[in-house]
Amino acid sequence: MLLVKRFYSGYQRLNNIMKKTKPGERLHVKGWVQNIRRLKKNLFFDLNDGSTVRRFQVVIAKTPETKDISVGSNITAIGLIQIAPNGQLELHADDVKVIADGNMNDGYPFTPKQQHPPEYVREHLHLRSRVDYIAAQMRLRHRALKAIHDYMDALDFIQINTPVLTTNDCEGAGEIFSVKPHSSSILKEMARPNIPLEQSYFDSNVFLSVSGQLHLEAMSYGLGNTYTLTPAFRAENCKSPLHLSEFYMFEAELAFIEEISALTAFIEKILKAITIKIIETASEDLKFCQQKALGVNNELSWVKSKWTTLTYDEALDIVLANQQKFKTEITPTQGFSKEQELFLVEHCATPVFVVDWPTNQKPFYMKVVRTNADRVHALDLLMPGVGELCGGSIRENDEKRLRKHPQLPQKLEWYLELRKFGGVPTGGFGMGFERYLQLLTGVKNIRDVIPFPRYPHSCRM
Repeated sequence: MLLVKRFYSGYQRLNNIMKKTKPGERLHVKGWVQNIRRLKKNLFFDLNDGSTVRRFQVVIAKTPETKDISVGSNITAIGLIQIAPNGQLELHADDVKVIADGNMNDGYPFTPKQQHPPEYVREHLHLRSRVDYIAAQMRLRHRALKAIHDYMDALDFIQINTPVLTTNDCEGAGEIFSVKPHSSSILKEMARPNIPLEQSYFDSNVFLSVSGQLHLEAMSYGLGNTYTLTPAFRAENCKSPLHLSEFYMFEAELAFIEEISALTAFIEKILKAITIKIIETASEDLKFCQQKALGVNNELSWVKSKWTTLTYDEALDIVLANQQKFKTEITPTQGFSKEQELFLVEHCATPVFVVDWPTNQKPFYMKVVRTNADRVHALDLLMPGVGELCGGSIRENDEKRLRKHPQLPQKLEWYLELRKFGGVPTGGFGMGFERYLQLLTGVKNIRDVIPFPRYPHSCRM
């Protein structure tokens, strides 16, 4: 009796029912009808509540009260768990109520049982969580976020909420969104002498963050190892399936680290560990997404292999030796194209760390190799299918060297003071979270692994 009361006070999510319930238990379920079969005496309908890729069958006797149940209806059902002829659990309901009609014939954009192209589904962002592969992607995304947080917490990293609004451009690339009040009257009310009107709210130019790295460094100088997983913004005129205007960045900063090899080892270890955790906790959704994207299950064999490390010069030699295979031009002063990155991964048959990059290709904060001023202790991690996944470096902790750097941005005196007042060696990296999800699932377009994609000419909702 207590068990029945407990279930009546709420309802059971379908993923838990499929894992933990036994025949004979009385349950209360809620969800959307995705398919319905009307036989002589009974109705059989497939229910889904968003918690699993699998559908759950509910059986109810035909009555005047059940005649209005249709595909798309949101229903609540109470009954006993039984075993269906196919060996799966099903609910034999004695009480079913319609919470809301689906109105599937009144402008609903998705036809039941029909596979719609991703481009079409993106036109209806507010409804696309009803589409099975998008729902699977969102559940997988949740599991990946949890795996990262759990792993970093177990290593005693401190999570930092780095700001979305910032006065720095981090890498100085200029691909930034400016922030100011929309109301011109507010700007005029706050106007101050010698401050441009458009800057009057903050008294300076303010941007949406492109990276939380510099703020992580500030925290690491007092807290030790830190990390963040926050939105980042890039104002690129690019519609590539690998780029978004708003995305999430996983960034970590390690204190008292001086060797680039220690940083590559950490990145390899964490990516393998969180991927294995996702395989363990979200295998159904992962396989479903892979099947939708690739037509096959991807075993992600790189979690078991030893990854390759090449210097930039070694990687360039390989690319130059195979230049007849590329459609893209080889430009040693600008790094590698995606085509060339993917070739390096295929050539080595493993993920590839490219380290010790030319100084003129990397930002001001990267530590110069003391025996070769033309190189910095930087890394790019190249992965199958997506190319560059992570970028990182050992940070320059010598205040005097930083002050002399020709690309040092203005208004970063605070960054120099970190080194002045007891600076420690640090190193870190950033990983585009959505690109990591693409790596896992094989999804070609990054817009399908984020709930509400923003990209040039598109910012719906």
